[in-house]
Amino acid sequence: MAGSAIKSLLPCVDSEFGKNVTDASKLVTNGIDTLLNHHVSLIANANNLPPEAKPLYYNQSGPFVPIICDPYMVEQTKQCGEGAVPLGNAIQEWKKYVCQVSGAGICSTTGRLTPDSYKQMSAAVNVSYALYSYGPFLASLVDCSMIRDTLKDMHQHHCPGLRKQSQRVYIGLLVATVSVMFCLFFWVFYGRERQHRKHNKTTSKVETPPVKE
Repeated sequence: MAGSAIKSLLPCVDSEFGKNVTDASKLVTNGIDTLLNHHVSLIANANNLPPEAKPLYYNQSGPFVPIICDPYMVEQTKQCGEGAVPLGNAIQEWKKYVCQVSGAGICSTTGRLTPDSYKQMSAAVNVSYALYSYGPFLASLVDCSMIRDTLKDMHQHHCPGLRKQSQRVYIGLLVATVSVMFCLFFWVFYGRERQHRKHNKTTSKVETPPVKE
């Protein structure tokens, strides 16, 4: 009943569509992470590229750059494998492997990522992490499951308090209304009594004859 009422007010879709949104976000997240890991493994961590292999070769050297571990796998295992870093920590971790470059774009210091490649990889990580973090939220939003859960929580935990406060407000309004009615009654009574006394005083002055000496 509640679900039908919500659907009549909001443009909700069925749960299957919400599941498709979740699956699509997972697919794109894994796709981006796979491309980044390929770049790290085949280019950044490569040691056998000849100088003629530009732009794949830029004098990369030093410790190997860690790859991204599957964020959905981490939800189950609670840890990344050796040589891998969580998706949310990748940008900060990769910053340690950025080299300084010459005018030709070649690393002049130890490092395996140029500033430009680090910037591009960081942007891709941000997209991947956003899809991973907000994909389930978007799915719950389009099928209204989040709204239903929110309303259910409000009904279970807040409505009793609201009903109690509503009763207090009702009693307060009732007392105020009765008080105003009594005030009006006494004001009308006082006004009529005052007018009656004034009328009697005026009549007595008219009817009393003057005293002759």
